[in-house]
Amino acid sequence: MLNQGFKVSARQILRAGLPDYGDIKTAIGIADVGAQPKPDSDALVPYNFSKRAQLRNMSLWWLDQMVVQEHPFVERMTWFWHGHWATSYSKVNEPVVMFDHIARLRKHAIGDFSQMCEEMILDGALIYWLDGQLNTASSPNENLARELLELFTLGVNHYSENDVKEAAKALSGMRVVKNSGLVTKEPRRSYFGTTTILGVTGNFESVTLARFLSLTAACQRFIPERLMYRFISPSASMMDIPKKSAERAKSSAFKIHQAFGTRQILPTMEELVFSDAFKDPVNAQVKSPVEWLVSVFRALQIVPSTCSQPDLLLTLLDTLGQRPFFPPNVSGWPADEAWLSVASSQNLIRAAQIFVSEGDLSPLIIVPKRERVDALADWLGVAEWSDRTRMAFEGALGDAARLTALAICSPEYLVSM
Repeated sequence: MLNQGFKVSARQILRAGLPDYGDIKTAIGIADVGAQPKPDSDALVPYNFSKRAQLRNMSLWWLDQMVVQEHPFVERMTWFWHGHWATSYSKVNEPVVMFDHIARLRKHAIGDFSQMCEEMILDGALIYWLDGQLNTASSPNENLARELLELFTLGVNHYSENDVKEAAKALSGMRVVKNSGLVTKEPRRSYFGTTTILGVTGNFESVTLARFLSLTAACQRFIPERLMYRFISPSASMMDIPKKSAERAKSSAFKIHQAFGTRQILPTMEELVFSDAFKDPVNAQVKSPVEWLVSVFRALQIVPSTCSQPDLLLTLLDTLGQRPFFPPNVSGWPADEAWLSVASSQNLIRAAQIFVSEGDLSPLIIVPKRERVDALADWLGVAEWSDRTRMAFEGALGDAARLTALAICSPEYLVSM
């Protein structure tokens, strides 16, 4: 693929499409376990065991897909949306409901953002996470409405407090069956009058409100900016990344805006990937824990669910602060240098030593010692090692495992170019 050049290879990856996963739920044992038994019930222990087992299975299955898919772009985008519509198992506490939540994100990960909004506003996990089931016409709860406007569609300073109150009316009356995620609307608890949101008056309800917000000019700016934040630079905005010339500004930010005019996610990502800003080394970011783990396992050809210590992976990600299904809050995970700390570095080093002990090191072993440093760069996708890192490698050239462990913990590898 590399011989085809960047543009051809990138298009193949971007347009690989959604794989046919088949009946995942049955395959990995995800099912509705019913309502929680009473505290003194004999059924409580097997009930909790089943939920823990399901959470483990679906966590490892998702990590597997990130690692083993030849073109894992859809999974990468699903992971992005998981942080955007950040919803955590810590409160939802139902495997099947969280699994369905991620499945909806995957379904629309590179599709139509408006359709994604329509489905997510009726998603049982999201509603429960943001107390939408507590929102009634007589006793409004504004949590879901506020985050729908601020974090999911418009961004800060693009709505008023009155817009939040009006949106809460439109979203009132929803019920969630906690163990299944089934969402219904209860007429007695709902508001059916007109509401005025962003200056537009109408009979909004959940789906029509979600689509309306997705088609606003504020959303057209906000979603590409969130993509820029995660895939290019946390300090970037749509207009100030291309600083070298007006022509660069036209070639990146402006086209991304235009591409998102139809709310199609894939063309937007294509414009982003082919922009000058994407290739600019100044926009390199520190890999998040999941990005690091997935890149290491892909290089070492280790499948998460079948490695010697799969539970160690989940514990490691939990310790590092980025475990699938557990965003820390509704804003999602931090980015870039927020992942750098002494404690995280120590954990990465310990994990690296375990990973390389069972990984495939043949791409390095077959190379003569004097060529191994450069071979490492090609194997791991590092543009260039610093002089300091090369010096650190000197004492490990004869030990492929130690050399690999040093490389995957090096500053150059921890940063995504």
